[in-house]
Amino acid sequence: MPVPEQLEAVDTLVGHLKTALAEKNWEELARLNELVKPTIEPVMAALEAGELSPEPVRERLATLQSFCDRANISANEARAEAQKALKEVNQNRSAAKAYQNVSSNPRK
Repeated sequence: MPVPEQLEAVDTLVGHLKTALAEKNWEELARLNELVKPTIEPVMAALEAGELSPEPVRERLATLQSFCDRANISANEARAEAQKALKEVNQNRSAAKAYQNVSSNPRK
């Protein structure tokens, strides 16, 4: 039996999201995240109209939710790494500035 068009759209979106996450492509993840609601709305409308069985919809939504949870964890880890790197850059800048001040103002 063929997969209904609405569920195919969800499967395609999840596939693209997985690829973007594996590549740590945060811009693409953000773009794809904008497509979640417009992709899910027709699924829910078809479910309410009795055009789709609840079980395949539940499975897709669970998969999507699980993926979104993993993506959020990954994004938070990347953000923490970036904050740590920025803090180190700022410390190095402060040290360089202190050295510059000491070397340009020798003691008499």
